[in-house]
Amino acid sequence: MSEGVMHPLTPGSKLEGDWFDARIPENVEAGEGSVIDSSFCFKHFFATGAVGLRVGRHVTIWRTSLAADTNGIIEIGDHCYVSNASLVCSSRITIGSYVMIAGGVTIADSDFHPLGPAARVADSVALSPIGDRRRRPAIEARPVVIEDDVWIGYNATVLKGVRIGAGAIVAPGSVVIRDVASGMLVSGNPARPVDEAQS
Repeated sequence: MSEGVMHPLTPGSKLEGDWFDARIPENVEAGEGSVIDSSFCFKHFFATGAVGLRVGRHVTIWRTSLAADTNGIIEIGDHCYVSNASLVCSSRITIGSYVMIAGGVTIADSDFHPLGPAARVADSVALSPIGDRRRRPAIEARPVVIEDDVWIGYNATVLKGVRIGAGAIVAPGSVVIRDVASGMLVSGNPARPVDEAQS
């Protein structure tokens, strides 16, 4: 596929000239004018619900990993641009309209492994080639909500349970571990309002 070619985001379709030999999953809903560059975006998409990805109108998804667990749901509103990002969803990630997500951004609604040392060891054993994945310890997931008109800068990370209010800006490289108020600019690790981050 030549550089820059985009395809309609059509459930069940095989993209002409796509370098990755796969189809768009059937459990995708996409509005008019929404496009994607490659089915490779769905390499780690394991959602089994009736809808695993819901995308509004005129959305561009470019070089982005849409990694959803079996019960995961990713929702993206209208007129969004998601560029070379990673959406990692165990439960739910909801993105509003007119949201810009830059390259290298990671949005995750879970840690995907237990936090306690003993549980981490048990999880490693369960995931090993000789393990039993059904014996994995419980893992916490909390939905992520990104409201309308948000811009998330290069290499920022948004972690589980976070709500980013309408019109907020997340500066490049920030790690967001708590809610961001509407219209606020946050920066740093952990991300704080810019006036606090500079003090």
